[in-house]
Amino acid sequence: MDFVLPKRPVQVSLVSGKGHYDEVVRPIEEAKRSVWIATANLKELMVEDPRVRPGRRRAYGRGSYRSVLEVFDELAERGVELRILHASLPSRPFRDELEKHPRLWKGGLELRMCPRVHMKTVIVDGAKLYLGSANWTGAGLGAKGEHRRNFELGIMTDDEAFIDETQGLYEHVWRGKACSSCKLRAECEAPLG
Repeated sequence: MDFVLPKRPVQVSLVSGKGHYDEVVRPIEEAKRSVWIATANLKELMVEDPRVRPGRRRAYGRGSYRSVLEVFDELAERGVELRILHASLPSRPFRDELEKHPRLWKGGLELRMCPRVHMKTVIVDGAKLYLGSANWTGAGLGAKGEHRRNFELGIMTDDEAFIDETQGLYEHVWRGKACSSCKLRAECEAPLG
Protein backbone atom coordinates (compact mmCIF):
# COMPACT_ATOMS: atom_id res chain seq x y z
CA MET A 1 0.00 0.00 0.00
CA ASP A 2 1.92 2.98 -1.27
CA PHE A 3 0.39 6.42 -1.09
CA VAL A 4 1.08 10.11 -0.61
CA LEU A 5 -1.85 12.24 0.45
CA PRO A 6 -2.12 15.61 -1.27
CA LYS A 7 -0.97 18.59 0.77
CA ARG A 8 -3.70 20.34 2.70
CA PRO A 9 -4.10 22.10 6.03
CA VAL A 10 -4.25 19.61 8.91
CA GLN A 11 -4.55 20.28 12.64
CA VAL A 12 -1.87 18.39 14.57
CA SER A 13 -0.22 18.60 17.96
CA LEU A 14 3.49 17.88 18.22
CA VAL A 15 4.27 15.45 21.03
CA SER A 16 7.59 14.76 22.75
CA GLY A 17 8.84 13.23 26.01
CA LYS A 18 6.18 12.86 28.73
CA GLY A 19 3.73 14.39 26.27
CA HIS A 20 3.47 10.89 24.80
CA TYR A 21 2.17 9.57 28.10
CA ASP A 22 -0.31 12.42 28.55
CA GLU A 23 -1.59 12.53 24.96
CA VAL A 24 -1.26 8.90 23.81
CA VAL A 25 -1.51 6.57 26.81
CA ARG A 26 -4.05 8.37 29.02
CA PRO A 27 -6.77 8.71 26.34
CA ILE A 28 -6.73 4.92 25.93
CA GLU A 29 -8.35 4.59 29.37
CA GLU A 30 -11.37 6.50 28.04
CA ALA A 31 -11.77 4.44 24.83
CA LYS A 32 -15.36 3.55 23.98
CA ARG A 33 -15.05 1.39 20.83
CA SER A 34 -11.50 0.50 19.85
CA VAL A 35 -7.78 0.81 20.48
CA TRP A 36 -5.44 -0.17 17.66
CA ILE A 37 -1.71 -0.11 18.37
CA ALA A 38 1.17 -0.78 15.98
CA THR A 39 4.71 -1.00 17.29
CA ALA A 40 7.99 -2.65 16.44
CA ASN A 41 8.83 -3.29 20.10
CA LEU A 42 6.16 -4.46 22.56
CA LYS A 43 6.95 -4.29 26.27
CA GLU A 44 5.08 -4.23 29.56
CA LEU A 45 4.00 -0.69 30.37
CA MET A 46 3.22 0.57 33.85
CA VAL A 47 0.70 3.39 34.08
CA GLU A 48 -0.50 5.63 36.88
CA ASP A 49 -3.37 4.12 38.81
CA PRO A 50 -6.14 6.76 38.98
CA ARG A 51 -7.73 4.84 41.85
CA VAL A 52 -4.76 5.79 44.06
CA ARG A 53 -5.14 9.40 45.12
CA PRO A 54 -3.43 11.34 47.90
CA GLY A 55 -5.21 10.81 51.21
CA ARG A 56 -6.91 7.64 49.96
CA ARG A 57 -5.90 4.34 51.50
CA ARG A 58 -4.01 2.07 49.11
CA ALA A 59 -4.79 -1.60 48.71
CA TYR A 60 -2.20 -3.87 50.30
CA GLY A 61 0.78 -4.41 48.01
CA ARG A 62 -0.39 -1.89 45.45
CA GLY A 63 1.66 1.10 44.51
CA SER A 64 0.47 4.06 42.54
CA TYR A 65 1.10 2.23 39.24
CA ARG A 66 -0.43 -0.76 37.53
CA SER A 67 0.07 -2.68 34.31
CA VAL A 68 -1.54 -1.24 31.21
CA LEU A 69 -2.83 -4.77 30.69
CA GLU A 70 -5.12 -4.20 33.69
CA VAL A 71 -6.47 -1.18 31.82
CA PHE A 72 -6.88 -3.30 28.69
CA ASP A 73 -8.72 -5.94 30.73
CA GLU A 74 -11.19 -3.30 31.95
CA LEU A 75 -11.64 -2.04 28.38
CA ALA A 76 -12.21 -5.58 27.10
CA GLU A 77 -14.84 -6.09 29.81
CA ARG A 78 -16.65 -3.01 28.42
CA GLY A 79 -16.49 -4.46 24.89
CA VAL A 80 -13.71 -2.24 23.49
CA GLU A 81 -11.92 -3.86 20.55
CA LEU A 82 -8.19 -4.14 21.38
CA ARG A 83 -5.55 -4.88 18.74
CA ILE A 84 -1.77 -4.80 18.82
CA LEU A 85 0.24 -5.30 15.66
CA HIS A 86 3.91 -5.86 16.54
CA ALA A 87 7.19 -6.90 14.92
CA SER A 88 8.76 -9.24 17.43
CA LEU A 89 7.96 -11.41 20.42
CA PRO A 90 6.61 -9.27 23.29
CA SER A 91 8.89 -8.90 26.30
CA ARG A 92 8.83 -11.59 28.99
CA PRO A 93 7.25 -9.17 31.55
CA PHE A 94 4.47 -8.38 29.03
CA ARG A 95 3.80 -12.08 28.42
CA ASP A 96 3.89 -12.87 32.15
CA GLU A 97 1.39 -10.11 32.91
CA LEU A 98 -0.83 -11.15 29.99
CA GLU A 99 -1.11 -14.64 31.52
CA LYS A 100 -2.80 -13.04 34.56
CA HIS A 101 -5.67 -11.73 32.41
CA PRO A 102 -7.67 -14.62 30.89
CA ARG A 103 -10.18 -12.24 29.32
CA LEU A 104 -7.34 -10.76 27.26
CA TRP A 105 -5.62 -13.95 26.13
CA LYS A 106 -8.96 -15.59 25.38
CA GLY A 107 -9.65 -12.98 22.71
CA GLY A 108 -10.15 -9.66 24.47
CA LEU A 109 -6.76 -8.49 23.20
CA GLU A 110 -5.83 -9.55 19.69
CA LEU A 111 -2.11 -9.74 18.96
CA ARG A 112 -0.63 -10.21 15.50
CA MET A 113 3.05 -10.32 14.70
CA CYS A 114 4.67 -9.24 11.44
CA PRO A 115 8.46 -8.81 11.39
CA ARG A 116 8.16 -5.97 8.88
CA VAL A 117 6.03 -3.77 11.14
CA HIS A 118 8.00 -0.68 12.00
CA MET A 119 5.20 1.88 12.11
CA LYS A 120 4.29 3.30 15.49
CA THR A 121 0.70 4.35 15.76
CA VAL A 122 -2.14 4.39 18.27
CA ILE A 123 -5.70 4.88 17.07
CA VAL A 124 -8.41 5.39 19.70
CA ASP A 125 -12.05 4.97 18.69
CA GLY A 126 -11.19 5.71 15.07
CA ALA A 127 -11.12 9.36 16.14
CA LYS A 128 -7.69 10.09 17.68
CA LEU A 129 -4.45 9.24 15.95
CA TYR A 130 -0.86 9.16 17.14
CA LEU A 131 1.89 8.77 14.53
CA GLY A 132 5.48 8.96 15.63
CA SER A 133 8.69 7.29 16.62
CA ALA A 134 7.67 5.83 20.00
CA ASN A 135 7.43 2.08 20.45
CA TRP A 136 4.99 0.62 22.99
CA THR A 137 7.50 0.83 25.83
CA GLY A 138 7.78 2.92 28.98
CA ALA A 139 10.91 4.66 27.73
CA GLY A 140 9.26 5.40 24.38
CA LEU A 141 5.92 6.60 25.70
CA GLY A 142 7.23 8.90 28.43
CA ALA A 143 6.25 6.62 31.32
CA LYS A 144 9.83 6.45 32.62
CA GLY A 145 11.54 9.15 34.63
CA GLU A 146 12.87 12.23 32.88
CA HIS A 147 16.43 10.90 32.53
CA ARG A 148 15.33 7.41 31.44
CA ARG A 149 13.08 8.32 28.48
CA ASN A 150 13.95 7.90 24.85
CA PHE A 151 14.05 10.97 22.65
CA GLU A 152 10.80 10.50 20.74
CA LEU A 153 8.71 12.74 18.53
CA GLY A 154 5.23 12.32 17.10
CA ILE A 155 1.97 13.98 16.20
CA MET A 156 -1.59 13.69 17.48
CA THR A 157 -4.51 14.49 15.23
CA ASP A 158 -8.21 13.91 14.78
CA ASP A 159 -7.95 14.48 11.02
CA GLU A 160 -10.31 11.99 9.34
CA ALA A 161 -8.20 11.51 6.19
CA PHE A 162 -5.06 10.77 8.23
CA ILE A 163 -7.02 8.35 10.42
CA ASP A 164 -8.66 6.64 7.42
CA GLU A 165 -5.36 6.13 5.59
CA THR A 166 -3.59 4.93 8.73
CA GLN A 167 -6.41 2.51 9.55
CA GLY A 168 -6.36 1.32 5.94
CA LEU A 169 -2.65 0.48 6.09
CA TYR A 170 -3.07 -1.08 9.55
CA GLU A 171 -5.96 -3.25 8.32
CA HIS A 172 -3.97 -4.23 5.20
CA VAL A 173 -1.14 -5.57 7.38
CA TRP A 174 -3.50 -6.97 10.05
CA ARG A 175 -5.39 -9.05 7.47
CA GLY A 176 -2.14 -10.38 5.95
CA LYS A 177 -2.74 -8.80 2.55
CA ALA A 178 1.02 -8.33 2.02
CA CYS A 179 2.09 -11.74 3.35
CA SER A 180 1.82 -13.77 0.13
CA SER A 181 4.39 -11.62 -1.66
CA CYS A 182 6.58 -10.82 1.36
CA LYS A 183 10.27 -11.70 0.96
CA LEU A 184 10.46 -12.52 4.71
CA ARG A 185 7.65 -15.08 4.53
CA ALA A 186 10.02 -18.04 4.81
CA GLU A 187 11.50 -16.59 8.01
CA CYS A 188 8.19 -15.50 9.53
CA GLU A 189 6.94 -17.68 12.40
CA ALA A 190 3.28 -17.22 11.53
CA PRO A 191 2.50 -15.42 8.27
CA LEU A 192 -0.79 -13.57 8.51
CA GLY A 193 -1.97 -14.45 5.00
